[in-house]
Amino acid sequence: MNKIPYSIKSFDYCELYVGNAKQTAYYYNKTMGFKTIAYRGLETGCRDRVSYVLKQGRIFLVITSPLEKNTEIGFHIDIHGDGIKDVAFTVDNAKIAWETSLNKGAKSAMEPTKINDDYGEAIISSIHTFGDTIHTFVERNNFNGAFLPGYIPYE
Repeated sequence: MNKIPYSIKSFDYCELYVGNAKQTAYYYNKTMGFKTIAYRGLETGCRDRVSYVLKQGRIFLVITSPLEKNTEIGFHIDIHGDGIKDVAFTVDNAKIAWETSLNKGAKSAMEPTKINDDYGEAIISSIHTFGDTIHTFVERNNFNGAFLPGYIPYE
């Protein structure tokens, strides 16, 4: 039996692409008991999308909407409606997880990329799965922020 050279520590998050992220986050907060814990958008320097990170127990949802017309997010919503784009996993090594997946036949959605802010750094990589859904590998060994670099705590 072949040993996998990386470890999946846990489920990390699901990202949903929706037409109205603020309204969707409000709905999940009020009807399903989620709490908004982090945010990314114009105020954080992100010009093309807005995202709210919701948490309930150990479940994290990222609710994302486009801020511009004719974007990948908008096209995804036009084709599929509101729904899941990404199912992410916390791993001990995002580069090795990505390389191993490619060696086993997966197609790359994003090469390993280091992202950082004042709270530290994370490494993320992604592969295509079925349809337009992707899996992202998240390595947060040197990060202590609210969610991922680029997000701020939500108040």
